[in-house]
Amino acid sequence: MALAKEILGSAIIERTSFASSSSYSKVFVSQSYSRKQSQLLANPVLVPLEQRKAVHLRKAVTGPVAAVSEDLVRKPAVPSSAPVESKPVKFKVRAVVTVRNKIKEDLQETLVKQLDALIDKIGRNVVLELISTEKDPKTKGPKRSKEAVLRDWSKKSNVKAERVNYTAEFMVDSNFGVPGAITVTNKHQKEFFLEAITIEGFACGPVHFPCNSWVQSTKDHPGKRIFFSNKPYLPSETPPGLEALREKELKYLRGDGQGVRKLSDRIYDFDVYNDLGNPDKGVDYARPKLGGKQIPYPRRCRTGRGPTDTDMQAESRVEKPLPMYVPRDEQFEESKQNTFSFGRLKAVLHNLIPSLKASISAENHEFSGFSDIDSLYSEGVLLKLGLQDELLKKLPMPNVVSRIQENKGILKYDTPKILSKDKFAWLRDDEFARQVIAGVNPVTIERMTVFPPVSKLDAKTYGPQESALKEEHILGQLNGMTVQQALEENKLFMVDYHDVFLPFIDQINALDGRKAYATRTIFFLTASGTLKPIAIELSLPNTGPSSRSKRVLMPPVDATSNWTWQLAKAHVCSNDAGVHQLVNHWLRTHACLEPFILAAHRQLSAMHPIFKLLDPHMRYTLEINALARQSLISADGVIESCFTPGRYCMEISAAAYKNFWRFDEEGLPADLIRRGMAVPDPTQPHGVKLVMEDYPYANDGLLIWGAIENWVRTYVNRYYPKSSTVCNDRELQNWYTESIDVGHADIREASWWPKLATTDDLVSVLTTLIWLGSAQHAALNFGQYPYGGYVPNRPPLMRRLIPEEGDLEYANFIADPQKYFLWALPSVLQSTKFMAVVDTLSTHSPDEEYLGERQQPSIWSGDAEIVEAFYGFSAEVRRIEKEIEKRNSDPGLRNRCGAGVLPYELLAPSSEPGVTCRGVPNSVSI
Repeated sequence: MALAKEILGSAIIERTSFASSSSYSKVFVSQSYSRKQSQLLANPVLVPLEQRKAVHLRKAVTGPVAAVSEDLVRKPAVPSSAPVESKPVKFKVRAVVTVRNKIKEDLQETLVKQLDALIDKIGRNVVLELISTEKDPKTKGPKRSKEAVLRDWSKKSNVKAERVNYTAEFMVDSNFGVPGAITVTNKHQKEFFLEAITIEGFACGPVHFPCNSWVQSTKDHPGKRIFFSNKPYLPSETPPGLEALREKELKYLRGDGQGVRKLSDRIYDFDVYNDLGNPDKGVDYARPKLGGKQIPYPRRCRTGRGPTDTDMQAESRVEKPLPMYVPRDEQFEESKQNTFSFGRLKAVLHNLIPSLKASISAENHEFSGFSDIDSLYSEGVLLKLGLQDELLKKLPMPNVVSRIQENKGILKYDTPKILSKDKFAWLRDDEFARQVIAGVNPVTIERMTVFPPVSKLDAKTYGPQESALKEEHILGQLNGMTVQQALEENKLFMVDYHDVFLPFIDQINALDGRKAYATRTIFFLTASGTLKPIAIELSLPNTGPSSRSKRVLMPPVDATSNWTWQLAKAHVCSNDAGVHQLVNHWLRTHACLEPFILAAHRQLSAMHPIFKLLDPHMRYTLEINALARQSLISADGVIESCFTPGRYCMEISAAAYKNFWRFDEEGLPADLIRRGMAVPDPTQPHGVKLVMEDYPYANDGLLIWGAIENWVRTYVNRYYPKSSTVCNDRELQNWYTESIDVGHADIREASWWPKLATTDDLVSVLTTLIWLGSAQHAALNFGQYPYGGYVPNRPPLMRRLIPEEGDLEYANFIADPQKYFLWALPSVLQSTKFMAVVDTLSTHSPDEEYLGERQQPSIWSGDAEIVEAFYGFSAEVRRIEKEIEKRNSDPGLRNRCGAGVLPYELLAPSSEPGVTCRGVPNSVSI
């Protein structure tokens, strides 16, 4: 049974009654802004970028017109301004309701669907009610239509199309006004995914309600679902008929902070990271709570689960295959679910290998040569370990066995991109240096302003702050310059992991099979614009006067120093892999964004223009973060198993949050200035000038940053003509305040938090959030397998220190340095487990939405000017993509073009599905 759970082990695979959502967000709708705006007539589908110019916008009609639907053509439309009459005239209008079907249903879902078709005939159906933007003078509440039933549900229950359209007809008075909301009551047994509703028959033209939400059965959630039309409204401009509904919906989404959340809930709330460990399994599985005075950390989505038996402060775990709670509309939709599930199947099969191997032989497989690593791509891991027959015998489920047999390459790895142009590129110093500015972690390098570097750690605790690096270590490699000249001419750069790792080195090195240094690497910028490493400092804690706590290695001069240099670079890459995953990737783009997303759903109405702007940039983030807490960053999870810090991984992440993270420095220009990689320059397009001309991540990133900033500024200026409008927007201020005071509660007193008092403040905050969720995450995520899938290039963990003369292992190193090098890397099983996981994490799903794209691009907003502006943003994104292609073909840019050099495409906006090493999705979705 345990084996079965491992194979099916995922919140994704096991969901049946709560299938994936097409949109992560709560109600993907919004209301109109109070200015005169146009209605947009277009089909609610995702229009490819290249086709967008063909989408035309039609201005709203001002006089009475016929309805769009054929069966309403002969019926008079509701007049835009009804004459004074003793009795209002009744008119008929029609709703066209688009429901999205699941493509693959299990038996239980099929049976419930048939039952719903049956009971629909006897009155247990789907009921709609239109709500006007105007109040009824008699009831003092909003004007409401009579309820209407969705037609032909039972008749269309066997339609296999992905989208099915249903209709309903309403009778409304001529003084009804314009519909601003619609309620939906689902009296069936099963939830359904409501994509959109269009109301036809009003003089203003069709009224669109982009819904993109799961509507639960009243047996699970009594009451009516509220959906607003696509017109955006600031809180102060909400039409009278919608004011109470706006508050009611937000109150529901906030919940009351009590009880255990059901998977069908739509409640957004905050909690600390107290669910990473499982103390009930033993002390080895206990982990400290992240969040609070002792260990500051951002907040995550509350699930309300009870405490563990052995620690009342730790939340009980939900282990795979059971799903973790996220609000219903945050869950992966079907195609995303299938992509993730197949990746999970591959990863789970790899995870089974250690237990299978243990039952066959106690021998721990090591790579005996680099050809063994190559065979993972040609033969696959099962053949490599001689386990294929044993695996198929031990799998109890025939469907999984057949899946393996159908996909013969399921355990064979794709060749990583790093090997595609030059199989031995990873060995070269220039490639080692190039990846610092054009690899998967290009955000750590900093310009040196003093030499030698100085630690900021407490000298009493961690020893002298001075580095072991001396001028004589690097002087001969500066092309005749003095060190001071090199500093003044911006020629010296550094990747510094000393202060991040040193406080944890003793704990890490006490773990079985883990060895690490705190590293610093010095680079020199050559005349050709490329970097070369000129020194590596390796530090261990200072344990006494005779301790060899610091060691400097320089580029090799003979065979022995060549191998020690390769080992030193491997330790640097191991440090780099850890900081990349735990700090730059997980902390800065996943964890630190979650509070802003939770607060957006809790404080910004779906009709708020800023919610509509942020909506595509929040898709799937809560779901992927929940899955990470379940399997990736949890005790003995993938991150702890595959990275050098082991059980201390998340403590390193928390220390970085406390000591280094600042929201005001998370925007690209500010980050580049902080690291000394750029200087302020108001004459430049983005206000900064790079100190290194060929820095692919920064070069391309600034283009995207500028496009996002211009789009956001256009959008903000449309709704906030004056700064006082920003200050007086209570929903906006509540969102930003809650994001900081609750979501980042442990550092809310920090003086560096940006104010939100002007339109410029708002543009800066929103641009930063969109940048982090889109381009920054893409740059840090989608190169993980292309660069890390070949483990010697970026070993995620190291198992040996570098021996010196007199050490017990030195003789073994001298006798067979290649063998020692391979033994220092992860074992076969550690490597394949890591490779399987980063393969999944580097994969684009077929439903990915890229920067410049939106669901229902013509009707996501009822503001025609904003939709036009968004198409302009999309066109700019396409122009940037062409510029990136041009740069990758420029032989003068040697960090992205040349013999064996990989182009830099991680910020190229578009991508096909799969592992492509390119593509900028709108959100943190994997």
